Amino acid sequence: MEIHEYGNPKSDIVLVQPVGDHDLPGIEAEVDEIQRRTNKDFHFWAVKVDEWNCDLSPWQAPAVFGNDDFGNGAGKTLTGILKLCQEEDKAYYLGGYSLAALFSLWAAYQTDRFAGIAAASPSIWFPGFVGYMKSQAVQCSNIYMSLGDKEEKTRNAVMAKVGDCIRDGYEWLKEDGTNCTLEWNKGGHFQEPELRTARAFAWLLK
Repeated sequence: MEIHEYGNPKSDIVLVQPVGDHDLPGIEAEVDEIQRRTNKDFHFWAVKVDEWNCDLSPWQAPAVFGNDDFGNGAGKTLTGILKLCQEEDKAYYLGGYSLAALFSLWAAYQTDRFAGIAAASPSIWFPGFVGYMKSQAVQCSNIYMSLGDKEEKTRNAVMAKVGDCIRDGYEWLKEDGTNCTLEWNKGGHFQEPELRTARAFAWLLK
């Protein structure tokens, strides 16, 4: 796996974020914003995925925009990330934006390795995902979720469900006793992704 590292390599806090090529130009600004918002020392890993729609999808689903269907590569991606997160004396946090945030939420049901999940504007509209959340036991006790207040106002019928899905998922996690929050940001899906993801990680570190 290709990893871009930031922060203090000796820190006992490690933030792990799956990223695509489109994310990399903004990662330094995101790391700076996390540092600005928290006094915690941390090591940050931006783990690059090659095929965004495949490598981060928990199961296959038809394309909702463009021609790229969603694959089922999340299991392989998570296996690779878990191999990196082996040191017992370190606290690992997993998070991301959009489909990487959905992947992080899904990972919370696969392993108890992560101390917290940072899901900024997750693609929680993904077919069958909220039903999956309700049918499985979450293994992470701290979860942050956020959404832009205009994200559900889209003409795409599948993606327009994102608001109802995230409210439903959040209420379910709360009832289940998970320490979680749902923050609403101004704007649509493509507005300030680095800032939104930084807020997510910073909430977990506090």
